[in-house]
Amino acid sequence: MEAGPRDTAPGGEQLSSDGPETIPDGVIADGPTPDEIAAQHEAAEVEVELRPQRRLRIWQLAPIVMLATLGSLMFAFPLFFEFGDGGAVVAMLGLLISSCAAGWGLMAARRVGYTLPGLPPRGSGRWPDWRVVGAYVVVVAAVTVLAVWRVARLR
Repeated sequence: MEAGPRDTAPGGEQLSSDGPETIPDGVIADGPTPDEIAAQHEAAEVEVELRPQRRLRIWQLAPIVMLATLGSLMFAFPLFFEFGDGGAVVAMLGLLISSCAAGWGLMAARRVGYTLPGLPPRGSGRWPDWRVVGAYVVVVAAVTVLAVWRVARLR
């Protein structure tokens, strides 16, 4: 028995070195035409999203919105109507609940892949710009100082 490529088919026919037999005018004798291949590909293509879209669901948003509303009302009413000695305590509790709801909302948004404007997406490998982070820190600090100052003035 010899090793190496064979140039004859099992039936004794001679095989060509460049593939199937061709008709003299250059058209392949067996196999679909290019139009048939394109039609098969169009019929076989089905676009299916493997991962669902990342977005906040209603069950994630509902408790955040309810806590934010409750905290805002608790914070706003004592400040607006200036209740007696208990107004400052209720206002601080409202501020605390509002802050918790805001933090909870930020964490839920981060879990689904959202970021604050100006900050790079999670996992991108880029560092946030220090000016954007500084602006966020200044805004949060200013709002906190103003809220605590207003509640302290209730006494």
